[in-house]
Amino acid sequence: MAVKEYKFSGVSLTGQPVQGTVFAPSKRAAQGKIEALSEKHRFRPQVLEERAVYIYKVRHPSGKVITGEQKAFSADEVETALRKMGLEVIKVQKKLFNFQSKPPRQDIILFVRLAANLLNDKLPFDEVLNLLVADVSSRSLKQVIRDLNADLKGGMEAHQAFMKHQHMLGKFTAYMLGIASRSGNMAEIYEATARFLERQNEFKKSVRSAMITPAITILVLIAVFVWYIWYIFPMTAGLLADLNMELPAMTAKTLAFSYWLDENFLWLMLISTALGIAGYVFARSPKGTFLIHKYMIRLPVIGELLHKLNIEIFCRVFAVLYSGSGENIGVIKVAAEACGNTYIEHRIKTITVPMMVAKGADLVKAMEASGVFTSMAIARFRTGSETGNVRKSADQMATYYEKETTLKLKAAVEGIQTAVAIIITLAICFLTVVSSEIALVQPSTTDMMGM
Repeated sequence: MAVKEYKFSGVSLTGQPVQGTVFAPSKRAAQGKIEALSEKHRFRPQVLEERAVYIYKVRHPSGKVITGEQKAFSADEVETALRKMGLEVIKVQKKLFNFQSKPPRQDIILFVRLAANLLNDKLPFDEVLNLLVADVSSRSLKQVIRDLNADLKGGMEAHQAFMKHQHMLGKFTAYMLGIASRSGNMAEIYEATARFLERQNEFKKSVRSAMITPAITILVLIAVFVWYIWYIFPMTAGLLADLNMELPAMTAKTLAFSYWLDENFLWLMLISTALGIAGYVFARSPKGTFLIHKYMIRLPVIGELLHKLNIEIFCRVFAVLYSGSGENIGVIKVAAEACGNTYIEHRIKTITVPMMVAKGADLVKAMEASGVFTSMAIARFRTGSETGNVRKSADQMATYYEKETTLKLKAAVEGIQTAVAIIITLAICFLTVVSSEIALVQPSTTDMMGM
């Protein structure tokens, strides 16, 4: 959900003015935060304003009329800023519909990759943002970069500035880029984030090509199969049946199935559509996503690859953020959120983290208790814990799984393609046999006289 910025003002018990900003997904949530702040700091809130987009129309001293958009807490704020620039304000009004689509994933990856390259070249971060805002094609991402630049120049902490846009950049990306500015090596964090996003995107593309192409092929095959059985086949076999000829067993059953489809087609379509919509809605719900992620990693062949990819991402993020100090509970949570599997994330947050915080268990025992880490990952973390180099062990585990999943995915794709080819062959063989069976029908003398 989009996070919005709200500005509040009020009066303290001593009569002093109080003002500040909060970030919340809705005005009601913002009011709740302000009420909590007012009780803690003892002040009475009065005004609450949402930062929105305003459309303005101004006249330049040269006489040229200019239109544009500007984010502000009120129309007066926009008018004051424009007049200070020596512009004659013609009109300022709030934009009624401000729908911003999420930037394409490829644009976000490009933004992070270019930023990492420019930071490696020792360019200041504000110059990096100024350069990238011109190269990015997505309008929504351009606006995000402009807002980031304005917030950072206004003195806002980088972590807060980036987390404002987590609904656009993604929670993991916003978190990583936010902590980069206070890390010892900003370029290293950006490089690690870019590599992670590129790797994740590459794997998703590979899985999509491995699953979608065979799925489409199977669906087309089913459609052609039904069309032949339901429409083409009855034209020939039905003619023989109308003449009361004795049909072979397979031909008779196929013809009966064709008649059944003809009688129940409407019901089948309605039930299929209802099941499809219900399945889609369920899959989009939090519970549905959780169950799908839970059983997805247990599928044969592809499930093992997806599970190892999730562990790889966890280890990669963990290795980047791990500091070796005792303050790594947040690191484990972020790595769990980044792994891309809500079931694994839930197990780590509800079992691993509580064991470490409440019971004082060590990292390896807490990870093992969650039941979502592979035995190899547990062994590597145990070795790292014993040698005092957990970060290196996590990085080694991530690199190993990256290479293994890349190689095994190619083999899985070939296996799936072979299975689809076998299914297509069997379907063609069945249609060929059913069609050829009609040629074996030998009408009797009575049948011939009837004809």
